[in-house]
Amino acid sequence: MKVDRHDQAKILSPLELSQLFTIGLKLPRDRALFGVCLYTGTRIAEACSLHTKDVYAIDGSIRPRVTIRKGTTKGKIETRSVPVNQQLRVLLEEYSSAKVYLFPGRHGLGHIHPDSADKILRAAFIDLGIEGASTHSFRRTCLTQMHRSGVPLKVIQKISGHKTLSALQKYLEVLDEDLESAISTLNF
Repeated sequence: MKVDRHDQAKILSPLELSQLFTIGLKLPRDRALFGVCLYTGTRIAEACSLHTKDVYAIDGSIRPRVTIRKGTTKGKIETRSVPVNQQLRVLLEEYSSAKVYLFPGRHGLGHIHPDSADKILRAAFIDLGIEGASTHSFRRTCLTQMHRSGVPLKVIQKISGHKTLSALQKYLEVLDEDLESAISTLNF
């Protein structure tokens, strides 16, 4: 858990996520921005720099997949495409942008800066009393939840854009109950 912005970002619980998306994040834009991070596993910089056409078709409908361009990814390795699930679809239906960037910056110029998104989120965390979390919590929560649900690591790697499985594994949280569950399978 992060302490004074050091160490790994906290994995958010279902209750914390519910509070955040119903009470903490006031604007549809903010819910859509952090929803993209949570439901696609993108980094905050990737989500902030999405173009509107990466998410919405020309007719305004939501595309079946979000396109994360390689120029905006951490390693600039490759463009990836992540399916839009129903929860994210709802958040995107409540928000729209007529600008080039899905999440425009101040005065409509460029895109919202990741530091600005961080300030918005930190204020919501403070209001809700959530400690140890950051913008990166959404990515860690997404990837850990998929792992706990039995999604193969290679699939998670493809979604997250990690170059190696060892890089991906640093994101995944292992709880004591995960260890107990693993050991309980040994009933020869």
